[in-house]
Amino acid sequence: MKVSGLTPLISVFDMPASVAFYRDIIGFEVVQQSRSGDHFDWALLRMGKASLMLNTCYEAHERPAEPDAARWAGHGDTTLYFDCLELDEAYEYLRSKGVAVKKPVVRDYGMKQLSMSDPDGYGLCFQHPVRTD
Repeated sequence: MKVSGLTPLISVFDMPASVAFYRDIIGFEVVQQSRSGDHFDWALLRMGKASLMLNTCYEAHERPAEPDAARWAGHGDTTLYFDCLELDEAYEYLRSKGVAVKKPVVRDYGMKQLSMSDPDGYGLCFQHPVRTD
């Protein structure tokens, strides 16, 4: 068996807000969506070799005014990791866009990481290996 990639699918509450975040701030391109226009329920996003699918967790006519806290509680336990070499520049860029992001840190296991959350509470970590010796 040979795998050539991985594309996670995450459930989002507000598709336009999620697309705006991943496309306009992070830099992904929407390469496919379930229907044309600004209001759709599924999208495939890509940036370089990284892919991500977004899917609304509610049909438009069933969507409550606010997310269900119990349903969203587990999002904090999910983190998407991205390979990214320019973490200091990414930190400054994200802060300039108003994103609540923590300064990059070097972990004792040899990764320099920049951490934040997306609009639905999923963790995002941009990272690259560093020498710790």
